[in-house]
Amino acid sequence: MPDYLPHTEEDIDEMLGFLGLASLDELFDAVPSALRIAGGLGLPTGIPEPDVLARARSRAEGNGARADRLVCFAGAGAYDHEVPPVVKALAGRSEFVTAYTPYQPEVAQGGLQAVFEFQTMVSRLFGLPIANASLYDGASAVVEAVNLGVGATGRSGVLVSAGVHPHWRAVLATFAAGTGHRLVEVPLEDGQTRWDAVADEADIGAVVVAYPNYLGCLEDLAAVRSLCDGREALMAVVADPVASAVLRSPGDWGADVAVGEGQAFGTALSFGGPYLGLFACSQAHVRRLPGRLVGETLDADGRLAYVTTLRAREQDIRREKATSNVCTNQTLMAVTAAVQLGWLGTSGLAEVATRCARATRYCKEAMSGLAGVEPLTGTTPTFREFALRLPVPARTAVERLAEDGFLAGIALDQLVGEDGDGSADAEAARRGLLVAVTERRTAHEIDRFVAALDKAVR
Repeated sequence: MPDYLPHTEEDIDEMLGFLGLASLDELFDAVPSALRIAGGLGLPTGIPEPDVLARARSRAEGNGARADRLVCFAGAGAYDHEVPPVVKALAGRSEFVTAYTPYQPEVAQGGLQAVFEFQTMVSRLFGLPIANASLYDGASAVVEAVNLGVGATGRSGVLVSAGVHPHWRAVLATFAAGTGHRLVEVPLEDGQTRWDAVADEADIGAVVVAYPNYLGCLEDLAAVRSLCDGREALMAVVADPVASAVLRSPGDWGADVAVGEGQAFGTALSFGGPYLGLFACSQAHVRRLPGRLVGETLDADGRLAYVTTLRAREQDIRREKATSNVCTNQTLMAVTAAVQLGWLGTSGLAEVATRCARATRYCKEAMSGLAGVEPLTGTTPTFREFALRLPVPARTAVERLAEDGFLAGIALDQLVGEDGDGSADAEAARRGLLVAVTERRTAHEIDRFVAALDKAVR
């Protein structure tokens, strides 16, 4: 929101008249009354602007769930990673923030080159030769991976691991209701997907697995590749890009498509968005790649230049034959990710991932030693995230820990519902707590968190 609103009373009246409304109060009727301040702000008439700002700041102090007040151990797809000042300084430059869609490459070379570098970095991370210019978020990237798989194989059946984030599976189900894709959820056991449970499923065009999955557990991708080979299905991996710095890449495991959420690379938590969808695929499927793709070429004078390329894949050209409706991307977040990845470099990103893994293990072992607390997924290896079974409802523990200054994690029933799903039954959903530990968490913070949890579950 801008710092200064220039609208006069006449401007406001004109707007209300156009909308057919009698007052500003009527305009904001859509906001539930429970969320409004009864009786207004109570500001005196003609109060100076600095005094208004001071009162607004005072009211804002009532917000408890703030990153500068709570030590964050929450994750589930959005993570409290460090954002170096250089990332904000460079990605926040007006040339990137105000850049328009690069329909005219002759005046958009800077933005196009930045996106090209982003694509190259995603391609290297995921171990696949082609990456697009980004999608809206991780959930939409999963949808596009399934669209590509079904379109390429001509078979509508899709095996989806219950280890894929529950919200992303919900988005996929919403899209499948319109496209006619037949989704088959594959349950977990001790945090890993039980592919044998769907041995009799036929007409499968794509298999979707998360690596690591939303519970932080590492899956056996060799088994998934074997399953896909036996059914001639496409293998789509929902990959954690931070984990890809230290784990074998999806491409190395034989993935046809790899997707993920790029929020960890320079984008603040921001109440859940806007975020950044990552998408990469094998050369065989480049014509089905969704969204925008920036390519490298030479201009009329033989100089290196950048353009959007292979536009025939997009809905505005292929129409009903296209497998995707996406014709745009998240350029600002993609540039931000490219700046952060460029700043960290290969060794820097590997160090971030290693610190996450070490801190997670330290926290998990300490918490598992508390009375009544145990890992929800047994001894299955995890990365940056793990689920615990508590002796009290997880929501109760989260509320108690907030009073001690910790954003403790995510109660599983907030993700899978009270009845649970293929990743956690009803009891596990009620008592399950999903904890994330990034490189920002210190040993001192973890020790304090463990002590606070010990008190919260008594």
